[in-house]
Amino acid sequence: MSNLKTLFKGSVLTAGILCATMVNAHSEHSHGASALDKAISGEYRSDKNKSRDMYRNPKETLEFFGFKPSMTVVEVAPGGAWYSEILAPALKEKGQFYGAQYPDTGEDNYYSKSRKKLEKKLASNEIFSKMKLTDFTPKKPSVLAPKGTADLVLTFRNLHNWKEEGVSQLFKDAYVALKPGGALGVVEHRMPESQNWETNKKSGYFPASLTIKLAKEAGFKLAASSEINANAKDKANHPKGVWTLPPVLALKDKDRAKYMAIGESDRMTLKFVKAGAKL
Repeated sequence: MSNLKTLFKGSVLTAGILCATMVNAHSEHSHGASALDKAISGEYRSDKNKSRDMYRNPKETLEFFGFKPSMTVVEVAPGGAWYSEILAPALKEKGQFYGAQYPDTGEDNYYSKSRKKLEKKLASNEIFSKMKLTDFTPKKPSVLAPKGTADLVLTFRNLHNWKEEGVSQLFKDAYVALKPGGALGVVEHRMPESQNWETNKKSGYFPASLTIKLAKEAGFKLAASSEINANAKDKANHPKGVWTLPPVLALKDKDRAKYMAIGESDRMTLKFVKAGAKL
């Protein structure tokens, strides 16, 4: 009888622990979704930026990457801060947010102008008050965040800018910044595998197979891929490359209706994990 009582108590205790764990996990997931919903619907976001949600799917994309508001997150090359204005408020209360941006070289060049433009944007609203900027220089080793501190490193539609050498170096930098088990999230204009990379490097598209190859060489494992940001209408064969499509519309009014009907580019969405982590 004594053994039965002990077994029963042990079973009850185990069940209680499992229940508490499930409740905590559900609570954290709910809080994460709530934080993203609040950030995405924020009044500080312009109607212009919100209109692109239908193409960029920020909530679904960040949830796919495993985003939680308690994480340490790095966004590489935030650019105009489209994603940053969602990530910053979502992480402000419990997380840490780094923006790894091109450095101000003190010269009149693209890097310096981009850095100053971003700094001006961040200073314009209190939601960015806890976002920390680090220096990211394409094709050169960069400290995106303190070594081994990041839960998630993200980059959106940037790989084509850095070409093979630059992407390879970025993935190495991301690996160093991430904790064991941390994730690298990539969204990029997807070049059809039928196209030749060497002859289409200037199109603004990047091959998924090459992305996976370079990530694996840096030590990552492919955890999952998603069609969240796919667009079957985009065949990636436009006169001005990806910039033919909205929002750039490089041909201006020429065939505007045609390209508006296609919409924004077809995009791959890939999640990698640091080697040694469970998938």
